[in-house]
Amino acid sequence: MSISVRRAEPGDIPAMSRILIASIIELCAADHGDDPATIAAWTRNKSPDGLAVMLANPGLLMFVAEDAGAIGAVGALTRTGEIALNYVAPDMRFLGLSKALLARLEAELAALGFAEGRLEATATARRFYERTGWLADGPQAAGRKVNGYPMRKVLAG
Repeated sequence: MSISVRRAEPGDIPAMSRILIASIIELCAADHGDDPATIAAWTRNKSPDGLAVMLANPGLLMFVAEDAGAIGAVGALTRTGEIALNYVAPDMRFLGLSKALLARLEAELAALGFAEGRLEATATARRFYERTGWLADGPQAAGRKVNGYPMRKVLAG
C-alpha cells in the first residue's frame, strides 16, 4: 500500500464525484436514513458539474488521497479554517486514506496560519474525528436535511 495525498486536478473530477456520491449513499445511512429526498439534497452539488465549480472556487482547496495511484478519498478545506469534505470510497475504507487525507488537511490549515481547525462531522464520521483528536464544539446543528456536529482541534504548528 502506498498512500499519497495531493491537490485535486480537473481530471480527477469524475472519480471525485463517484466517490462522494457512493460514500454518502452507502456509508452515511445514519445521517440520511435512506431518505431519497435527503440523499438527493446532499449529493446535488457532488455531480461533475458541481465539483468543477468547487474546484474553481479560490476559497476552497480540494485534495485527493490515492492508494497505488487509485483515488479513494476526497477532501477539502476552506480558506476560513474549516474542513469542508472528507469522504472515502466504500470499497477503500480502512486503508488509511481518510486518516492520511485528514492529516494533510490539518497541515494545510496550519500552513495557512490557523492555530485551530473546525469542521462539522456527520453522525457517521464523529467517532473517526474523535479518535484523531477532534473535540465536540457545541450542539448538533439544526434546520437542514443533514445536521452535523461542530468539532474543533488545536493544530500542530
